[in-house]
Order: sequence, then structure tokens, then C-alpha cells
Amino acid sequence: MPDVRGREQILNVHIKKVPAASDVRLYDIARGTPGFSGADLANVVNEAALLAARCHKNQVSMYDLEKAKDKILMGAERHTMVMTEEDKLLTAYHEAGHCIVGQMSPDHDAVYKVSIMPRGRALGITMFLPERDQYSASKRKLESQIASLFGGRIAELMIYGGDRVTTGASNDIERATELARNMVTRWGFSDKLGPLVYGEEGGQAFMGHPGIQGSSVSSNVAHLIDDEIRDVIDRNYQRAETILQENISILHKMADALMKWETIDRSQIDDLMAGKDPKAPEQEVVLPVLELEPSEPNNEIPNKAENTVSKSIKKKTAKQV
Repeated sequence: MPDVRGREQILNVHIKKVPAASDVRLYDIARGTPGFSGADLANVVNEAALLAARCHKNQVSMYDLEKAKDKILMGAERHTMVMTEEDKLLTAYHEAGHCIVGQMSPDHDAVYKVSIMPRGRALGITMFLPERDQYSASKRKLESQIASLFGGRIAELMIYGGDRVTTGASNDIERATELARNMVTRWGFSDKLGPLVYGEEGGQAFMGHPGIQGSSVSSNVAHLIDDEIRDVIDRNYQRAETILQENISILHKMADALMKWETIDRSQIDDLMAGKDPKAPEQEVVLPVLELEPSEPNNEIPNKAENTVSKSIKKKTAKQV
């Protein structure tokens, strides 16, 4: 995958195919897209051009590129999905729990955005993005990730009680358990087990050679592995719980902000974590479209001005798509 410089150069190639506004900063887009391939970056530009065309604009702005990046990172927004205010509030507390624990944990990636707008199969999302390209992870970073994964469930438990905790944390629990298991059995982060690989590493049968079947550890070692995984989970669950208990006021304020705006960005999150009131999200200023007098009536194009303003974007986008 390309690094940040490579991503910026790839974006520079694709942005030349669409009319770009003067506020476009390709380095910012490149820095916020770690792990993106060349095809992903081309898709960002294409999606931005389509968004601009739908808004009848004659240039692609930074706002369009950010919206396109969010769509690819987090999935398309499901505006048609109807949620009750009660469900939205529970989701807001869940996502706020992830965010606060992540922000308070050492070596954790910075929070990019938090949203309770349904995307794909998720009712809400907390998106973390690294500050730079990363090629390995420390034990402290991995444990911070485990703690933040439990932040949503703990927030639900603290606000609504054990009887109202939902199944929304099922994927969080699965990911946290997988991280803890890999730390113990593959990455050598257990003092008791040492720097060895444990578990079922055998492959499938191939060209007449039977693969290694079953587990490669004894029952005593298997019990020790389970105990070590449990210790990692319990330790970081307790850490997440302590963080949220100490920052319960921020949890309430962040949930209120999510209910008000549905999506909050990094600057608003920084304000909330500092105990300040978050600023309203910035809205793009769109210049009014000039009305053109049609030379002759045309039933197929009810608004000729709308078609004329965005046709340059649509033509160039069609070539890429």
C-alpha cells in the first residue's frame, strides 16, 4: 500500500481529471486515508465529483472530498432508516463511551469522527485514524484498543443498567477477544507463556500432504492460555470502566452533542474532552446557481441552469467511472 507521499501523488493524478476548487488540500486527504490503495483513492475523487454534481456545483471542493472519504471509510449513510429517540440516545452513549476511553488511553489512535447516523449494518460508528502510517503495534497500544472496544458496552451498563444492555457490543467483544488471544498466543506478550506461538497453525491438506489437524498444545497449556486471555480482558475492561466513571460528565455532554448534530468531528471532540461546549459543525457555503434563460422549451430537461452548471463535472466523472 502507498505511504502518505504516494497517496498524495496518486490523488494529484486523479484530481486533474475534475475541476477542483482552490480550497482542496490533497495532503490532508492523503494523511487521513492510511491503508487506501490507488483504486480507493481514485474512488474518493470520483465520489467527490458525483457529490458536487448532485449539488449542481461546477467545482469539487474540500467538503466534497471529505464527504467522499467518509463514505468509503465508514459506509454510506442510511437516511431512510427510522430510529426512535430512545434508540438514538442509547447509540449516542455507546459511541461516546468508545470515544472517551480511546481518547484517554495511551498510544491509542486519535478519534476522527463519531456518528450516530446509521451506516451499513451499524447504528453508529466511532472512527479512529492514526496520525501517521504505522507498521507495527506495541503492547500498550493493543491494550488501549481492547479498553476502547469495551467502552460502548460499559457506557450502556452505567447509564441504563444491566437489564438494558444491548447486543450492539457483540462485534466489539469479538474483536477484543481476538486481539487478546493474538497477544497471548502469537505475539509473545504473555510473561507466563513467553515468546512462543501456540494454537492451531496447521494448514489444509495439499497435493497429497496431510495438514496438521487439531491443537498443538497440551490441556495444561490450553488452560493457561485461557487464563492469560481472561487476565488481559479483565484488566482492560476495568481500566475502561474507571475512565468512564471518572469522566461521566463528559459522557453526558458528548451524548447530548451527538443527539443534537448526529455527527461530531475531531475539533468538537477536543472541546468536549477539555470540558468546553463544542462549537457547531462548520457548514459549507455554496454559492447560488445562476439562472439561465432557456432558448427553447425542453420537456426532458426541466431546469437547464441546473444541467449546465454541473455538466463539466459529470462529463469528467463519466470518463473515470
